[in-house]
Amino acid sequence: MATKVSERAKPTLATVARQAGVSAPTVSKVVNGREDVAPETRARVLAALERAGYQSPLQRRSSQEAGTVVEVVIDVLDSAYMIEVLNGVLQCAAGADVEILISVTGKATSSPRSPERRAQRMLDEGRLGMIVVTSAFSEAQLHAFRRRKIPVVVIDPLNPPSADVVSVGATNWAGGKAATEHLLELGHRRIAYIGGIPGAECNQARLHGYMAALMAQGVPVEPHYIVSGGRFHRESGIAGLKALLQLDQLPTAIFAGSDSIALGVLSEAGRQGIRVPQDISLIGFDGTAQGQEAVPSLSSVAQPLEEMGRAALRSLLRQARGEVLDSHRVELATHLIVRNSTAPPSVAL
Repeated sequence: MATKVSERAKPTLATVARQAGVSAPTVSKVVNGREDVAPETRARVLAALERAGYQSPLQRRSSQEAGTVVEVVIDVLDSAYMIEVLNGVLQCAAGADVEILISVTGKATSSPRSPERRAQRMLDEGRLGMIVVTSAFSEAQLHAFRRRKIPVVVIDPLNPPSADVVSVGATNWAGGKAATEHLLELGHRRIAYIGGIPGAECNQARLHGYMAALMAQGVPVEPHYIVSGGRFHRESGIAGLKALLQLDQLPTAIFAGSDSIALGVLSEAGRQGIRVPQDISLIGFDGTAQGQEAVPSLSSVAQPLEEMGRAALRSLLRQARGEVLDSHRVELATHLIVRNSTAPPSVAL
């Protein structure tokens, strides 16, 4: 009987192997994130590990060191949006005595590690959890973290997460509607939308807000005025304006799905000899300092980007402490900023 109690108190690989009906080397492979284990066997071993409460030596050492590291995963660090969100995370981390590790993937799905291996590595290294910023995390990846009770918070997720994953964003639909209403109030009726990643949740919400504003005013939604970019970057704005210039009837105003896209439109307009706002009005989305410093200064729907970063880390730390969150969706308000890039349409147009 004493032996059984001891095994429950300090489970070994052999104990877990017996419970899962596999060999101890197979359990060792799963613990160390090895790929050469069948999915069904891996699932059985993981369930046995969880039941037994097994921790690897590295994991036990990490927990004894009271790990205070949160990993922040981003696609690429090349936009004012990303910098402002990270500033918010870092501000909150400084007050909470938490260290931030920034992981730049290059591409949303470029990690060479399997979901199980990545999650186990985080657990072994004693990380508190992960914040994912505008990257596409698959359900398999999120499930691997959930099984190990590793907190994950996603900011502006590209694909809608499941209901039990905490996400942070802004009122994208209301912001898209407000941007379009501003252009309509100026007298524009031919309004184009240049978006980012077509399937991104935030892009869809902004597009639907744009469409709702048009329909509310009885303005037809013209499919040829809706242009999708590959990303929320300047290149999408450049390509989007070039596409719109091929139309027989040009728009008099453009709503860009991000400030970075709007800045791409602005730079290409200058190369094409198109004046903003005299020839075409332009409004962005984000409210970044780059937009404010542009010439002309950019009208934009401002997101509370730093507060989004702070809210994400606060939510993660509450999960790490075992607190039950009131809501798994944190949605912060946007507001319209009118600057010099929007004006009534020219009589000539």
